[in-house]
Formats: sequence, C-alpha cells, structure tokens
Amino acid sequence: MTHTVPGYIGEKHAVLNRLRRVEGQVRGLQRMVEDDTYCIDILTQVSAVTRALENVALGLLDEHMRHCVTDAVRAGGEEADEKLTEASEAIARLVRS
Repeated sequence: MTHTVPGYIGEKHAVLNRLRRVEGQVRGLQRMVEDDTYCIDILTQVSAVTRALENVALGLLDEHMRHCVTDAVRAGGEEADEKLTEASEAIARLVRS
C-alpha cells in the first residue's frame, strides 16, 4: 500500500495546535492529582480531554476520507479496497474507544 502526502497536510498546523492543547490539559490533570483535587473535578477534566482527542481523531478521519480514500477510490483496484478497509477499521477503533 502506498502512502503519499497525508490528507491532513493542509491542516497540519491546526492539528498540532489541538494536540498541544490536549497535552496542556493532560499536564493540568497531573497537577490536579498532585494537588489532591476532588475526584469529580478530575473526572470532569478527563472527560474534556477525551472529547478533545476524539475531535482530533474525527478531524483526521475526515481528512483521510476526503483525501486518501477518495483518491484511492478514483484510481480503483486493490488500493481502493485497501483504503476502504483501512478507513472502516479506523472507524471501528474509534467507536470502541
């Protein structure tokens, strides 16, 4: 299977910014635990971090579908089947997480 330019390349800066924000949220969670913050407050923040990561994942999946999968389907053949299977498996992983 050929991997060319990633579908998110036009959004790379925005994706990196979102991931850096998530990283900051996780560091904040660590501080909350170190400071013996109330459990429910920590759980609320865990939920926010989870949603933020899900949004990053959904954005990457959207770009993958619009770029990589669309190009492969246009080309047809075995690569189209591989890209569709790959996308389907990625969606299944996201649904399970």
